[in-house]
Amino acid sequence: MTTTTSPVRAARPPAPAVPPRKRRSSLRKRLELALLLGPALLLFAGFVLVPIGIAAFYSLFNWNGFGALDDFVGFDNYVDAFGGDVFQSAIVHNLIIAGLSIVVQLPLSIGLALLLNRKLRGRAVLRSLVFAPYVLSEAITAVIWVLMLQPSGFADQVLQGAGLGGLVRQWLADPGIVLYTLFAVITWKFIGFGIILLLAGLQGVPAELREAAALDGASAWQTTRHVVLPLLGPTIRIWIFLSVIGSLQLFDIVWIMTLGGPANASTTMATYLVDHGFKRYEFGFGSAVAVILFVICFVFALLYQRFALRRDTQGALTRMVG
Repeated sequence: MTTTTSPVRAARPPAPAVPPRKRRSSLRKRLELALLLGPALLLFAGFVLVPIGIAAFYSLFNWNGFGALDDFVGFDNYVDAFGGDVFQSAIVHNLIIAGLSIVVQLPLSIGLALLLNRKLRGRAVLRSLVFAPYVLSEAITAVIWVLMLQPSGFADQVLQGAGLGGLVRQWLADPGIVLYTLFAVITWKFIGFGIILLLAGLQGVPAELREAAALDGASAWQTTRHVVLPLLGPTIRIWIFLSVIGSLQLFDIVWIMTLGGPANASTTMATYLVDHGFKRYEFGFGSAVAVILFVICFVFALLYQRFALRRDTQGALTRMVG
């Protein structure tokens, strides 16, 4: 008769005890993180997360801002918003502004940044002049341009003085051109920020690479196309992100200059929200529009981070760790 004997398992050594010094160090780091991040997290929760939750709650009611929340309507406010022609047009207007920003503002900003990056006489003054409109508030910008674009105003006088009187239009009263007029004002206001951002990116392009390309026989355009612009890619992607988010949230200039008119030809999601939420006292419906606007911006930010900015942030982390 044979007997089987199970192999004797070696006893595991006891886990080493954590030295008190390391334990104190870990506790100290946690306390430091709590003290440093705690106030910021509280502010973020109080001024971002809580208002979003409150807006989402109000959006489920037909509420005028007064009295109790008795008329629960569920998602009817969202259905009414997406089913309305004006809100659909507002979304299209925001997308048009965002598309024009990429198609028009981006090449213009890159060209002016490349020009202002050269050694020119009075370069500092030119940079200041280009950046000056961005320093003005949206309200001041809107008032200035309303005065200049009014009938027989400064813009009309300039066109007539230059012999281009046939181009004079009702800039803010013609539904066919009012959105593009507003885009011209937005470009004047914000292009300085894009130029300064791109100038900062150009400072990170090594001069040795340009010199090497010139020695290899590359022209100025070829050097810009194959050397400068690829290295400027991360800055351009950041600019596109900021521009699109700003276009989706566009409000101040449009509201002051046109109130979304004429005939809702310049309505944006933000002006539509304020018009219904505060002027018509439809706070439940306005909260639903606010939630929709937040979701659109949030989804775009996530997708853009996932597909456009991912390699830039990975490179930054790799360089930081290395």
